[in-house]
Amino acid sequence: MARSLKISELANAGEVPISTVRYYEREGILKSAGRSASNYRLYSQNDVERLRFIRAAQASGFALDDIRSLLRPAPCGKVQEVIAHRLEVVEARMRELRHVRRVLRHSLDACHEHERTGRCRVVDDLTARAKRPRA
Repeated sequence: MARSLKISELANAGEVPISTVRYYEREGILKSAGRSASNYRLYSQNDVERLRFIRAAQASGFALDDIRSLLRPAPCGKVQEVIAHRLEVVEARMRELRHVRRVLRHSLDACHEHERTGRCRVVDDLTARAKRPRA
């Protein structure tokens, strides 16, 4: 029979604090397999794998509701919907970040250009940009 893990052992195996394991339990995406005679929560190796999946999904930017959906037995179409939605969000964020990068590069160039005058005009430039409608 496989050895049961206490909450601290599960947390260590999943490289998360115990409070994270408890949080996931409150959210319903992780649950203990039962309790020991000493009333310790007990977990299995499957729980370690589930915890690692949850962490990997979070690292990929999935929200807990998405993870909850991914953990339920679901047809591939439903899983694809969740992933496609996350991809749309990531692509929108990347567009925003490219815009931020352009603004920062322009600001840095302007700062270097005005450095010789002793007055940096980056704040003025950013304010002017904020007043213009974005394309």
